[in-house]
Amino acid sequence: MRDRSIRAVYTVILTTVASLALAGPLQAQELPRLLPDDLFRRNIGGEGQMDARFAPHRVMDNIYYVGTGSLASFLITTPQGHILVNSCFNRTVPLIRESVEELGFNFEDIRIVLGSHAHGDHMQGDALVKELTGAQVMVMGDDVPLLQPRNPADPMPPIDRMLYDGETVSLGGEVLTAHRTPGHTPGCTSWELDVQESGRTYKALINCSIGVNPNYQLYQNPDRPTIVEEYRYSYAKLRSLDIDIPLGSHPGMYNLEEKFPRIGQTPNPFIDPEGYRYEIAINEQAMGLRLEEQRAAAAR
Repeated sequence: MRDRSIRAVYTVILTTVASLALAGPLQAQELPRLLPDDLFRRNIGGEGQMDARFAPHRVMDNIYYVGTGSLASFLITTPQGHILVNSCFNRTVPLIRESVEELGFNFEDIRIVLGSHAHGDHMQGDALVKELTGAQVMVMGDDVPLLQPRNPADPMPPIDRMLYDGETVSLGGEVLTAHRTPGHTPGCTSWELDVQESGRTYKALINCSIGVNPNYQLYQNPDRPTIVEEYRYSYAKLRSLDIDIPLGSHPGMYNLEEKFPRIGQTPNPFIDPEGYRYEIAINEQAMGLRLEEQRAAAAR
């Protein structure tokens, strides 16, 4: 009965959000036929990219990239300290620190740590960053169970504030809105904020991830019976946001390697609303293809 209620809630929300969408999905014939495995490989990158520091750079205004070749980490600077989005692995925290300092900022001035979702490649380093900086760690409530240690003897991850969909995080005049975009994880969180350039305000979004991992069960998942509704809800919700600057938890999600050589050009290469809609469409198609594969396999 509870599963039916959850499914009904997602259906109502999905219909409401879809009606507000500012741009419809791209036509299927415009998209290459990519499966979740293809997008997963794109996001993870080639050998060694996870542990290779990518050149730190300003995206726009006070958003800076301080991640690796395939794990995105962003520093959002303010006069009262900084916000770090995605601590990544423990082993990559020193790389993030090096990038922050190369840009001329003090790593110890990080006051808030946020994450995209509760997978190790994005949030494992939260405790270490907190230890080094004293920052507050904030996590979407639906992802907290995923952070519980498998071994009861291991320490609990630091969580100073539990967040809910639509809440804001503020520091030094900067305001980030937490959009719960479930599917990849139950509490997958996409972060929206305003940035300025040349007298104009742009909407930036750090997309949590709307990708389907190759091992995900979509069809008749007994542990997450609403997983397909969650993904569909997130596609519709993200389309309802009028985003100019698409970013993501992996640089492949917003084509960083192609944009990076054009930094400094006009217009700013990170202004890419079409790329934002494309990322939603390509992942939605991949999810649908995998769902049909699993449905057909079950029928056999």
